[in-house]
Amino acid sequence: MHSFEDLAAADQEAYAAKFPLLGLTFDDVLLLPAASDVIPSEVDTTTRLSRSITVRTPLLSSAMDTVTEARMAIAMARQGGLGVLHRNLSIEDQATQVDLVKRSEAGMVTNPVTCSPEDTLEDVDRMCGHYRISGLPVVDASGVLLGIVTNRDTRFETDMTRRVREVMTPMPLVTAHEGVSGPDALALLQKNKIEKLPLVDAAGRLRGLITVKDYVKRDQYPLATKDADGRLVVAAAIGVGEESFKRAMTLVEAGVDAIVVDTAHGHAKAVADTLARVKASTTGVDVIGGNVATRAGAQALIDAGADAIKAGVGAGAICTTRVVAGVGVPQVTAIFETALAARPAGVPVIGDGGLQYSGDIAKAIACGADTVMLGSLLAGVEESPGELVFVNGKQYKSYRGMGSLGAMRSRGTAQSFSKDRYFQHDVLSDEKLVPEGVEGQVPFRGPLAGVAHQLIGGLRAGMGYCGAGTIAEMQQARLVRMTAAGLKESHPHDIQMTVEAPNYGSRD
Repeated sequence: MHSFEDLAAADQEAYAAKFPLLGLTFDDVLLLPAASDVIPSEVDTTTRLSRSITVRTPLLSSAMDTVTEARMAIAMARQGGLGVLHRNLSIEDQATQVDLVKRSEAGMVTNPVTCSPEDTLEDVDRMCGHYRISGLPVVDASGVLLGIVTNRDTRFETDMTRRVREVMTPMPLVTAHEGVSGPDALALLQKNKIEKLPLVDAAGRLRGLITVKDYVKRDQYPLATKDADGRLVVAAAIGVGEESFKRAMTLVEAGVDAIVVDTAHGHAKAVADTLARVKASTTGVDVIGGNVATRAGAQALIDAGADAIKAGVGAGAICTTRVVAGVGVPQVTAIFETALAARPAGVPVIGDGGLQYSGDIAKAIACGADTVMLGSLLAGVEESPGELVFVNGKQYKSYRGMGSLGAMRSRGTAQSFSKDRYFQHDVLSDEKLVPEGVEGQVPFRGPLAGVAHQLIGGLRAGMGYCGAGTIAEMQQARLVRMTAAGLKESHPHDIQMTVEAPNYGSRD
């Protein structure tokens, strides 16, 4: 076979047109060390997720049904990142997940969950369990505050059919007028040794609620990603078409901060059309498009009005798109190509997929990503919705691709909302589905906080080696391509590893 240099000019041009890129992924490159006076613990990992959303930690949890539901989204936002709620749910259920995140903590709850004096204690217990709260204000039909019922009122009750009016703490309560300042509200909570401070108007109608737990969490999670009202920020995924537009509008009504038009092939007219329509129909909500892996694909989403772009086709640990369809771009090249279009337009890039170690996060940012989206690295944490199983005495959590048969199949009367991500919404029989993902298990890794600490610790170390004090500076770092021998040398070698580090595990 002739070398490229031996070919005639016309043949070289034909080769270049047919094979325009060399595809590189994380195992093909390393960051070049540079002169540095940067201390890893002092670097600033603040970055833009989208045009108007900033995060202190450049991590997102992926929109997969074994990775991100409300509990994970809450934990991600508290760690300074953000969770993207999956869409393999009914519209109503996904909107409820948004509501759970937005109500989980706030500077002030502007629309608090309430009960009536005629509700039963069973009703109260169900609502408190659903929203993970310890009590409810009691209001009449016109919204006038009548009292409050908390776990202190119900702790020793055995008859759950009793009415709220029989056990509640009635007015007068310690209250404040709407518009009270934060320090004044905290002073009232401390002085009266209460956990909840209802806010009322001149007519006594309930207008809001401030809780002491929000002050505690503010101190406990100083990096938390919050909106202007002090509520945790959350994103949610949709597909394409009319049904997805309805889903988007319902999510916006529920308070979602960002909509992700989430498909396996973002360089499609249906994606651009849906993105543009949602963008034109909403205010104050960023719209993110994906997934793409080329400069042209990124430009198409930019032209449609994308506030951020997800880069990655076939890179996920449980994705089989590259072998089933033969399509994809290795992830380092995909991120770099996407950034070539996105950076001049001022649109942030989300590197989605292919990350196996914390060092890959640093590499992704150096190639042009502003944030990264994680699936397998987070599927094993305590807060993920995957099922916990025991195998040979070890703990694992289930993890599956949204293109797997399990995710795309209908379960009895339960409809799958995942197969349209792979443009198979018109396939009516489960037997005719062509999966682009698999199902598996990942080791249980404990609470998210510990995993996030190790991931960001690795990023900070990488920034220190590169002399980058900020994410923007890290994006200027250079990389070196390496051989298979270089990759082997990069991992522990010539030993029998007896104890695994918390941030490194051997490959199978």
